[in-house]
Amino acid sequence: MTDTKNGTPPIRRDPAMHLFTVGQAVWIRRATGMAAPKFRSTYRITGTLPPRGNVLQYRIRNEDEPHERVMTEDQLESARASSGGGETLMERTFGHAQGAKPSLS
Repeated sequence: MTDTKNGTPPIRRDPAMHLFTVGQAVWIRRATGMAAPKFRSTYRITGTLPPRGNVLQYRIRNEDEPHERVMTEDQLESARASSGGGETLMERTFGHAQGAKPSLS
């Protein structure tokens, strides 16, 4: 079976294998008909759960909320995927040498 757009075979992955890992930063995807948030809150994966139907589930948490949420894999996206260079916000804002002291040579 090939992809009709470019003639390459589709990527298959084990449906029981979670795409995200515990500790990974994610965003909640904007669902059809859902108002666009003014800013995107970053959540951390706190646990992996068994599938709900054919879709894997995760426990996620935002530092500003007192509770965890349960979301399915198709409702989440990697926060790094869209951040543009693979750097964290702190690294993009302040650079990579945080706390580095100049050497006294």
